[in-house]
Amino acid sequence: MDDDAAVRESLVWLLGSVGLRTVAFDSAGAFLDAYQDAGVSCLVSDVRMPGMSGLELQKALTARQIEMPIILMTAFGDVSTAVKAMKAGAVDFIEKPFSNQDMLDLINAALLADAARRQSTAAAEEGAQMLARLTPQEHRVFERVVAGKSNREIGAEMDISVKTVEVHRARVMRKLEAGSVADLVRFHLNGSTEEGGGNG
Repeated sequence: MDDDAAVRESLVWLLGSVGLRTVAFDSAGAFLDAYQDAGVSCLVSDVRMPGMSGLELQKALTARQIEMPIILMTAFGDVSTAVKAMKAGAVDFIEKPFSNQDMLDLINAALLADAARRQSTAAAEEGAQMLARLTPQEHRVFERVVAGKSNREIGAEMDISVKTVEVHRARVMRKLEAGSVADLVRFHLNGSTEEGGGNG
């Protein structure tokens, strides 16, 4: 995104030459009006533009809960602006004039970061959905299993028989598609235990 048509055309050509699909906008407002999540992507924007600046655009994206790596361009070499941009969430900052390869390297890194973020988010959502299959009692057993407690200890804490613990434990393994306690621990460490039963 740049208010300079020549810069926009140059970037579209550059990215198209390596097979990257590109949509150009002449202002931050035009981008926000047209925005739709198109999968793995990144945003390249000039810092100083008429109307909404690149920094203001970052704030608008955050307010709209749009997560997208942003690379900001500037012709001014303004260090304070660069610092503000990075603090506001820009993944990188590049000064004009820049080499085509430098820009491509930054974009490729941003796309990889966005792909990793999306994969992590999808895994977390899937984990939360799987965890929601557990009953409150099964969730309490799950929490104690990943804490390293034996069936006997779990039974004593929850005031249920060892046999009942074993039944719950088997159901937990099945519902979370775990083949071993190690799988359950990995599931737990991946942050999928934020919702569910308490410590009763």
